[in-house]
Amino acid sequence: MMVRMSHASPTFPWRILAALLAAPLLYAADPAPRDWPAYGGGPEDIHYSTLKQINRANVSQLTMAWSYDAQDGPGGLETSPIIVGGVLYANTPKHQVIALEAATGKLLWKFDSGLDLRGPNRGVTYWTEGGEARIFAAAGSFVYALDARTGKPIAGFGSAGRIDLRADLGRDASQQSVVLTTPGVIYKDLLIVGGRTAESLPASPGDVRAYDVRSGKLRWSFHTIPHPGEFGYDTWQKDAWTYIGSANNWAGMAVDEKRGIVYAPTGSAAADFYGANRLGDNLFANTLLALDAATGKRIWHFQAVKHDLWDRDFPSPPSLVTIRQNGRPVDAVAQTTKHGYVFLFDRANGKPLFPIESRNYPASTVPGEVAAKTQSLPTRPAPFARQTLTESMLTNRTPEAHQWALEQFRKFISAGQFVPPSVGKDTIIFPGFDGGAEWGGSAFDPESGLLYVNSTEMAWTSSLAETGSGMSGRQVYLTQCAVCHRDDRAGAPPQIPSLTGLASGRKAAEVSAVIRQGAGRMPAFPNLSRQSVDALVQFVMSGEDKEMESGAASPADMKYRFTGYHKFVDPDGYPAIAPPWGTLNAISLSTGEYAWKIPLGEYPELAEKGMKNTGSENYGGPIVTAGGLVFIGATSFDKKLRALDKDTGKLLWETTLPFAGNATPATYEVGGRQFVVIAAGGGKSRAPSGGMYVAFALPEKK
Repeated sequence: MMVRMSHASPTFPWRILAALLAAPLLYAADPAPRDWPAYGGGPEDIHYSTLKQINRANVSQLTMAWSYDAQDGPGGLETSPIIVGGVLYANTPKHQVIALEAATGKLLWKFDSGLDLRGPNRGVTYWTEGGEARIFAAAGSFVYALDARTGKPIAGFGSAGRIDLRADLGRDASQQSVVLTTPGVIYKDLLIVGGRTAESLPASPGDVRAYDVRSGKLRWSFHTIPHPGEFGYDTWQKDAWTYIGSANNWAGMAVDEKRGIVYAPTGSAAADFYGANRLGDNLFANTLLALDAATGKRIWHFQAVKHDLWDRDFPSPPSLVTIRQNGRPVDAVAQTTKHGYVFLFDRANGKPLFPIESRNYPASTVPGEVAAKTQSLPTRPAPFARQTLTESMLTNRTPEAHQWALEQFRKFISAGQFVPPSVGKDTIIFPGFDGGAEWGGSAFDPESGLLYVNSTEMAWTSSLAETGSGMSGRQVYLTQCAVCHRDDRAGAPPQIPSLTGLASGRKAAEVSAVIRQGAGRMPAFPNLSRQSVDALVQFVMSGEDKEMESGAASPADMKYRFTGYHKFVDPDGYPAIAPPWGTLNAISLSTGEYAWKIPLGEYPELAEKGMKNTGSENYGGPIVTAGGLVFIGATSFDKKLRALDKDTGKLLWETTLPFAGNATPATYEVGGRQFVVIAAGGGKSRAPSGGMYVAFALPEKK
């Protein structure tokens, strides 16, 4: 392991360190209301602040207070920073951890794991007790415990200051791929984490695990793919727990500290789109779990999608809210979904607070596949995203674009939610694979009872194809890589790069290393043999298909495979559907009614031609304040940070960031001055990306 430390000033690093050590109360303070001490603002993950120095009357005066450029190259940022005791803690695009002076943006310390990393890393976790404070930060498959004052790894935690998420899964650790994209949560002396795993098989199991914050020892583990004798085992094929993977909590969690309950939403089981080797409802995939935070025991659960064939993960942490129903307060948990719904439950027992209906859906036409006969949807609130794409909803941006979209649409299957994918013909997924709601999460205002959730409205398509027999580089590609990069290697740029022309920019050894170790959104493939990796590298770089000896049959083998993610865009790259292409919604959780709904984002070049307020794809969530404001970045193309009236959705202020703010903002107060900060890194469009943090405040009084 290589650890590199750097400080704000190369000339006087020890002076800065001495100042930090001399002020322990500032850097190890207990979180105060003026702080933003956790991902989502606090353990409840409601993205709310009681600060109101910045309010409706003066928000138009906001100006940039400071900025910090990580200067470690392109890559984008999805981090929501935390702020405790006057210090901001965050990640850089290369997954380094930084501590900044929250009032000025001045670098206090930086931690570099020495690992060459890119891709989503959405924040860090803070813990303090008795004057000691730690930052828990992910770097690849490792979670480090860092001294919050200095950024140095704490030697007594795990092995040399870190734990390995590939261990303690009941499988060969050297063959696992688990990384932490969303930070863990704290309950007393426990760090509770999930992890991101592969979308195709083989994949690691998605256990939810709790570690001792001091020693790094595993304290409990919840099997989201139940083992023999555990509740839910009968919802899978026999022994599925030995070869099926995922059903993982990649989106983050929320904690009810008073009740001692951690709420963990999970994603789909691998493989995402064909489940003939995991027949059954597949508990606890696609499930909101309520676990005893001290022991990991299940208290209650709700499965939103049975036997998922559409990658309909729960995409964000739930929000722990208090609402009024029938004249009384109710502690509830609200969970948004990729397919555009909000589920609302009593926090203690999981009782739905709005009725949930079980609806019938079509059977699969794919040999060996058995789709669930029914799925569950809430009757209220109404969905915040459109549910079925029809001809009348296709783009009218130009006559040519409309005609192209119409011709393509008539080749697809479009019949709404939960239509199983077919062989040889694309099925429309709408909202698309990225939602609906996504990982940015929602904000809740305790004053009004409104939940604010942003939504992307994009249609995607895909299909299944027969895997074929034999073993070759092409077969390895089709079974392991085409799920993201498509059969034709075209990918879905910029999120999923094209592999065509790879040989012109990469060496074979570099490609081999990426396959082994992962990069960006791509998981590692440690399970592939050297022969398979060599054949795969040869195929993706030259197109030459090298035959190999076939291995023994495995229950993880699949007769049909996913042909890749196809975004439904017109020949000019714009959505092939009519606007809105993205929205921000304010929903009363007490009544299930909408207070307002507005388009969110636009394409600057279309706006210049008069096509404004179209909405756009958006990544990152909103926050809401007692000052009457909703702040949100998220929009991928116009690079805006906006402030809206939380009661009406009226735009009160906006600014253009150096890169798109595809992250959730945070707000805090230092020295009597309120700030709003956002990570501006871009990376979700073809525009350049970077790694900046930009903070705004009212002008200082002179």
